[in-house]
Amino acid sequence: MMLQLKLAFSVLAAAALAFTSSAYAAPEVDNVVDGRLFPQGRTPAKIENHNYPTTYYPNTELLGPEEMRITALGTGMPNPTKNQASISYLVELGNGDNFIFDIGYGAMANMFAIRPDFSKFDKVFASHLHTDHVGDFASLLVGGWISGRYTPLHLYGASGSKPELGTKAFVENTRKTWAWDIAGRSGALPDAGGKIVAHEFDFKGVNQVVYEKNGVVIRSWPAIHVLDGSVSYGLEWKGLKFVFGGDTYPNKWYIEYAKGADVASHELFAPPELLAKMFGWDMNQATWVATRIHTSPSAFGKVMSAVKPRLAVGYHSIQDIISTVAINDAVRKTYQGKLAIATDLMVINVTKDNIEVRLAIVDDNVNPPGAGTEYMEAARTGRATTSRFIEEGKWKGYTPPPMPKKN
Repeated sequence: MMLQLKLAFSVLAAAALAFTSSAYAAPEVDNVVDGRLFPQGRTPAKIENHNYPTTYYPNTELLGPEEMRITALGTGMPNPTKNQASISYLVELGNGDNFIFDIGYGAMANMFAIRPDFSKFDKVFASHLHTDHVGDFASLLVGGWISGRYTPLHLYGASGSKPELGTKAFVENTRKTWAWDIAGRSGALPDAGGKIVAHEFDFKGVNQVVYEKNGVVIRSWPAIHVLDGSVSYGLEWKGLKFVFGGDTYPNKWYIEYAKGADVASHELFAPPELLAKMFGWDMNQATWVATRIHTSPSAFGKVMSAVKPRLAVGYHSIQDIISTVAINDAVRKTYQGKLAIATDLMVINVTKDNIEVRLAIVDDNVNPPGAGTEYMEAARTGRATTSRFIEEGKWKGYTPPPMPKKN
């Protein structure tokens, strides 16, 4: 019996040693395909003739040169749950460009789970400044910085009715709020990766161009939600169009400028009766929230019947069986077109002649996606230090290992 235990222990020890030496060894070369860094061990394949797997495994598929992939990173409410983060969409294009529309609370966990090349994810377009739409912005700033981004993070968003309610003020306050965090990582991480650049535009601009580069045009128009400063976006590239509505009451601008969309995403809130039951509100409050500052299912259906997209996508719904059935039934009274009620990690591949809707399969626990050569070689200055008072508190009973030489 003792011999068997010793043998078993030896096998486990050997396995642990092998795991340690292989899993934590630095990769010898970057795993770069078509200019994008993929996690070690992942070799993306080209999809032929729209023959997609029934589920999407991140980093296993190459986008076509005229293909768009939309991933719902968050689709839920201001109170995120284990199954639903707050609002966020990731749009990846076949030319290598990537765009994030909103980054609400909890969305970073789903973004990290798909293990993207964070050096390529540096642009966020905020529909408005509620926490369920920008609450994970600081997590993206720091988490992306640690995980491969060596350039500034850019935030595009609208002005407000007062300067302190606009995107510039949000960015400046983010810098101030997380000053200790950013200063504490300086020097150990690339200098530029801890910086934020604000791109504020007039919330009154109607179908105005707020971004144009590499054949990608992103336009903005006003939305109607609580305060001035909410907007919707339309992304156009290679004859494809994705529209992100943000939170809004049904409005004339969306009806006009979302037309021609391949994928039109618009909030799809619970009807008042369901909202009152879920939150314990009275019908007055539930009706105001569901039909005056958001869009109820029947109103969503009317909007999509007017826009006529190739695929209508509703989000901002609680995903339980009762709610989903009730919301779907209400939508179908006013809209009969192709519909997807978004849930977290829903993936939409779009080409001119096909739209594929699937779910992504991810691990709950994943390693960082890895950092490329440019990240490791990016400038680092001013490593953080502590005061003499703190330094003198170091325990003399421990001596750290020597620092390795830099490559």
